[in-house]
Amino acid sequence: MSSHTKIARKTVRHITASKGKAPLVCLTAYDAPMGALLDAHCDLILVGDSVGMVVHGMSSTVGVSLDMMIMHGQAVMRGSQQALVVVDMPFGSYETSLDQAFLNAARILKETGCQAVKIESGTYAADQISHLVARGIPVMGHVGLRPQAVNVDGGFRAKGRTSEERDRVLAEAIAAERAGAFAIVVEGVADDLAAEITQAVACPTIGIGASSQCDGQILVTDDMLGRFEWAPKFVRRYADLRAIIDTAVGEFAEDVRSRRFPSEAELYKLSKGQSKAG
Repeated sequence: MSSHTKIARKTVRHITASKGKAPLVCLTAYDAPMGALLDAHCDLILVGDSVGMVVHGMSSTVGVSLDMMIMHGQAVMRGSQQALVVVDMPFGSYETSLDQAFLNAARILKETGCQAVKIESGTYAADQISHLVARGIPVMGHVGLRPQAVNVDGGFRAKGRTSEERDRVLAEAIAAERAGAFAIVVEGVADDLAAEITQAVACPTIGIGASSQCDGQILVTDDMLGRFEWAPKFVRRYADLRAIIDTAVGEFAEDVRSRRFPSEAELYKLSKGQSKAG
C-alpha cells in the first residue's frame, strides 16, 4: 500500500449537511500555493472572478474570461486536497441560453476538476441553475450585491435598502434554492435581510458583508490578509501583508545597492581539488 494516503475532498453533500450547524469557512484562492495554504482551514475554496481585480488589476470583474477562470481553477485544484473547490462562471458565459450555460459549466468542470460552479443569480438565473443541476453540475448561487452587474448598478452598491429591493433579493434567493442551488452567497445586504434569507432557504447561505447568522462566511483572501491599501467595510484584516512585503522588498533593495547581497553564505564555491573545467 502506498505511504501517500489520498485525502478525500469535501463534497456538495458535506456543504448542504452543514445547514444550521457549525458555520462553514470559505475563502478565495487563485493559485496553487494559496490553495495549499487555505486547504487545511477551509470547507470551501472559491476561485472567484474577483481574480480579475485582485490579480489582473481590472477595475471590475466584467472583463474576466472563461479561459482565465479555467487557468486559475486548475492551479487551485493542484494546490488543494480536501476543500470543496467552486469556480465562478464569468460574465457572459451563462446568461444567453441554457445550452451556453451548460457547455461552459461542463468545460469548467472537465478542464479544472473542480466540484461545482457559481453563478450570479439574477431574475433569469433559476432556469440556468435548474438546467445545470439536472445535468449533473452542482451550482452555487449568488444574490445581493452582484459584482457582474456593476455597470447597471453604477458601482458596487449594497442591496436591500428599499422594501422593493429587499423583496427582490429574497425572491432571487428562494428561486435559486428551489432551482437546486446547493448553497447561496449572500453579498452586501443588511444584516436582517441576510438573516431572513438564511431562514427562508433550505440550503446553506455564505455571507460576505451580510449577517453572522448566515451558515458560513467568505472573504476575498487578499483583502483579509491586508494586501491592498483599501478594503470594503465588511472586511476584517487579519494581517498587514502590504506593509510586510513593502518592508522586505525595501530591505532587499538596500542590500543589493550596498552589495551586502549576496553574501558569502549565498554564493557557490568550487570544491577543493576540483578544476574549473570539471
